[in-house]
Amino acid sequence: MKRDKDLVREILLQVEAYPHPRGWVELNVSGHSAKEIAHHVELLDEAGFVEADDLTDTSGYDWRAKRLTYEGHEFLDTVRDGDVWRLTKETAKETGVASIQALFEIAKSYAKQKLIEHGIHLP
Repeated sequence: MKRDKDLVREILLQVEAYPHPRGWVELNVSGHSAKEIAHHVELLDEAGFVEADDLTDTSGYDWRAKRLTYEGHEFLDTVRDGDVWRLTKETAKETGVASIQALFEIAKSYAKQKLIEHGIHLP
């Protein structure tokens, strides 16, 4: 199963917005199966962006997100802006870069550029 960058971002947005601080986040992403979502939750857990539980059993494959980690919040804050996200994906596609960490670095670059355009300079 291929990793879907937009699905990754949408899962992070939904986990962040989930109003209940305890328990598993109910994820529903239009156009994606429960298996696709579970696979991406597992990937995000492996990347350290969410805390998740493997609930896979004889009835099927099932990973459930519980919360964003600090790194997950950092990534999401960087790619939340639609323009930054669009530019990040375009650059990743042009360069053939697909790892989540590479996306994070590309997004940070665009976010920093946007700050500079607004007169904010970071060290």
